[in-house]
Amino acid sequence: MDFNKIKEAAKNYEADMTKFLRDIVKFPGESCDEKAHIDRIAEEMRKLEFDKVEIDPMGNVLGYMGTGATLIGYDAHIDTVGIGNISNWEFDPYDGFESDSEIGGRGTSDQLGGIVSAVYGAKIMKDLGLLSDKYTVLVTGTVQEEDCDGLCWQYIINEDKVRPEFVVSTEPTDGGIYRGQRGRMEIRIDVKGVSCHGSAPERGDNAIYKMADILQDVRSLNENDAADSTEIKGLVKMLDEKYNPQWKEARFLGRGTVTTSEIFFTSPSRCAVADSCSVSLDRRMTAGETWESCLDEIRNLPNVKKYGDDVKVSMYDYARPSYKGLTYPIECYFPTWVIPEDHAVTKALEESYKSMFGDERTGSEETVEMRKARPLTDKWTFSTNGVSIMGRNGIPCIGFGPGAEAQAHAPNEKTWKKDLVTCAAVYAALPTLYCK
Repeated sequence: MDFNKIKEAAKNYEADMTKFLRDIVKFPGESCDEKAHIDRIAEEMRKLEFDKVEIDPMGNVLGYMGTGATLIGYDAHIDTVGIGNISNWEFDPYDGFESDSEIGGRGTSDQLGGIVSAVYGAKIMKDLGLLSDKYTVLVTGTVQEEDCDGLCWQYIINEDKVRPEFVVSTEPTDGGIYRGQRGRMEIRIDVKGVSCHGSAPERGDNAIYKMADILQDVRSLNENDAADSTEIKGLVKMLDEKYNPQWKEARFLGRGTVTTSEIFFTSPSRCAVADSCSVSLDRRMTAGETWESCLDEIRNLPNVKKYGDDVKVSMYDYARPSYKGLTYPIECYFPTWVIPEDHAVTKALEESYKSMFGDERTGSEETVEMRKARPLTDKWTFSTNGVSIMGRNGIPCIGFGPGAEAQAHAPNEKTWKKDLVTCAAVYAALPTLYCK
């Protein structure tokens, strides 16, 4: 391949990619309200002569380029979070802004820039004759990720019957190649009590007090060490080969955490003892942890066992209709995943990048110093659709995308034109390198 030609082609599309991204950003597109985003993406795919463009019953857009044997996927979720407090924004989050090097607006980094680079990466493959009978490229613009990571891909795999050989997640990677992430799950603890008049609390059984005891154990689980003498061993234990056969990957991804994120109660009045109390726990999981192990960990806490049948530990479910009205229920479990550093997919993406941009991360003048301080191949802090693609379904997944993690969900969100160009070039070269 002529890598310089690929880089030149990507650079020549910078203005087209910028316009495409700004067009998408103009429309609000929060989870379950992404229709305008999907329609604009499908329009661009058709304009660029994708071989097939479909919108499935959930509302995901699937664009195919080529007709070869091996299906290679590029995924971008195209929903965004809301804008939060508008007073924190220095510009209109939907009008956005454009400078010589930057594009601002809600979703520019997280992660509408990804779909833009993927669409144009496929176009470059077609322009330069890189498509062959060895592969077909699938570019997906997926919905409801911000609400429920991976739900879209559960539908694509199980209902659309589409299963790529591997998928590149185009979530923002700060110029790096990301080969995994911690998982997460949403846990609920419910505690029963008995109400009575607040003037004589001894007549009742205060659920809030029970929950207070349990929450101290939850806090210990997050903060304690894993010494033999420690009754509630901390989650840090999973970094130790004594407790976790996958301790090496756990150390790469980072330890798991747990925190209380919400609290609820019921009581007849402010003059009464609470008769129920519930909390939500945000549980981040490292390699070697499963939903069963995480639930059992809570169920075995001393104060959970102490209160016995008055305590229920469960996992949340998600069942919200998509913008097309389709409901696809699933547990709020988003498993850890990590692709080996010597996997053929990892090596192919590294070769694609290094052939054009060298051994270090690249970026704008604003970002490059910080980026080069980090290894080229690393991992995400946050969660992605990889939880379904690889975590639930075992399809190899690798990450490389325009923008910055720190821009995600933040006011004054922006991305960099250079990132759009870099990613489009790397995407264009990857399939040929993988299939050689």
